[in-house]
Amino acid sequence: MIRAVSVPVLALLVAFALVAPRPASAQQTIPFDGDLRRLSEILGALHYLREICGAGEGQKWRVEMQQLVDAEAPSGARRSQMIASFNRGYRLYQQSYRSCTPAADTAIRRYLQEGSKIAREVTARYAN
Repeated sequence: MIRAVSVPVLALLVAFALVAPRPASAQQTIPFDGDLRRLSEILGALHYLREICGAGEGQKWRVEMQQLVDAEAPSGARRSQMIASFNRGYRLYQQSYRSCTPAADTAIRRYLQEGSKIAREVTARYAN
């Protein structure tokens, strides 16, 4: 069983608070939007996989996602994209796994590593 290691969402929350003001036009994109969508997908996958593997974390990953959405305060399409990414990550594994397997444990470990890497890189790149 893999130990519970949280994706450092707090680091992302701090980074987002330090980022320059949001673009005025809805047509402009924020450079780290792709990273946020990927992190959202990872959080969704972890929410499902950690539960079936008996981590006993309850709603931890959904709460982390909610904190990320709240900190970023996206509205409209950006918010919808983040939520859709979380749901996609969750459903992908829900359709494939009914119980914990060695492959599920491997996926968890890889997602924890990838999520941590995204958080570090976004923080380093966009925090002043």
